[in-house]
Amino acid sequence: ISIRQLGNLRLQIWQLMLFGAIVVLITGQISLNDAITSINFDVILFLFGVFVIGKALEESGILQHFSYKIFHKAKSTDLLILLILFVAGGTSALLMNDTLAIIGTPVMLMLASQYKISPKLLLLALAFAITIGSVTSPIGNPQNLLIALNMQEPFIPFIKFLLIPTIINLFVTYLLLKIFYKKEFRKFKSQNLQENFESKTKPDTKLSRITKISFVLFVSLLFLKILLTILNINFLNFDLRLSYIAIISAIPLILFSSRRYEIVRNIDWHTLLFFAAMFVLMQSVWDTNFFQNLIKEGNLDISSIPMLLTVSVILSQFISNVPLVALYLPLLGSGTDAQMTALAAGSTIAGNLSILGAASNVIIIQNAEKRNKNITLTFFEFVRIGIPLTIINVLVYYVFFAI
Repeated sequence: ISIRQLGNLRLQIWQLMLFGAIVVLITGQISLNDAITSINFDVILFLFGVFVIGKALEESGILQHFSYKIFHKAKSTDLLILLILFVAGGTSALLMNDTLAIIGTPVMLMLASQYKISPKLLLLALAFAITIGSVTSPIGNPQNLLIALNMQEPFIPFIKFLLIPTIINLFVTYLLLKIFYKKEFRKFKSQNLQENFESKTKPDTKLSRITKISFVLFVSLLFLKILLTILNINFLNFDLRLSYIAIISAIPLILFSSRRYEIVRNIDWHTLLFFAAMFVLMQSVWDTNFFQNLIKEGNLDISSIPMLLTVSVILSQFISNVPLVALYLPLLGSGTDAQMTALAAGSTIAGNLSILGAASNVIIIQNAEKRNKNITLTFFEFVRIGIPLTIINVLVYYVFFAI
């Protein structure tokens, strides 16, 4: 995945991950039954539902309308990037980072075309924003939610330990992007956004009505889940999973929209295939006990804040952050609020290090490539900013934990 180009052959991320999964199956590193069991269908179903809603938001013209409302006052690249960082970052804390990756990618490509600046800059800004922004909320991403369910009252500790350093890290991201893309910050050309958006968008009134119902349903169910979690209410032992929320919210579009087949056909199926393959390959890697033995032989105190941050950032690059957190939580037991939020910060901010550090990164890149094969982010384009950014991010969080 770090290379992707072999001569004139350019391979996509999903193809390489699928190849890896097929290899471990063929060579018997993992059985077919274990491979199927390893796939987290909650994640797959959640992404499917949000993909359907995201595609409908785009096709109905709603996405373009709100994009204009938010970004039309940006008169410089500096202001545009700051808006992206804080709007996407703040929203990802409420709607989850993968949701923002899905609906934010077409907006970034649209803005890049409008302002005649590099789409790479805007895609990186989006990727970093939703990763950092999601750190501060128990529902910002799947791994945070998993951690929150193991805490008595997660919202106050998340705000106490993570809110201020997260805001600082968003400003740090702006500064690093300005350093690495200084030419793009100089060639900003503002045109009439409203005229441009309206000329390229043909609103679909019927689809808009159904899409608004689905989106409101999605947001409402998310907040219902937050409320039930805070109040520790459990109706008949029913778990309102994120996958249920996404599928229920997509039902109006699937059942009542005349464009249902077009929408479902055009969602990013390749990304769903990537995740299924990733679960198989990463389970096979974990079954080797390679990383477990490294921790054991190194006599590492994996409950200390520095080690929590370091181990979660590094291992998230290899086994993904959700499986990492699921495996790490039993080792912590009834950890303190500081330990739990440090695990959330480390496993989430790992997404800034490399493409594979967060699911949202893969969604953004594959979504962009699907729309324009010439627009992408290579592994090295990502890590050249991602490595120094992640180091600074971790240091900022550590300082606030140490205070």
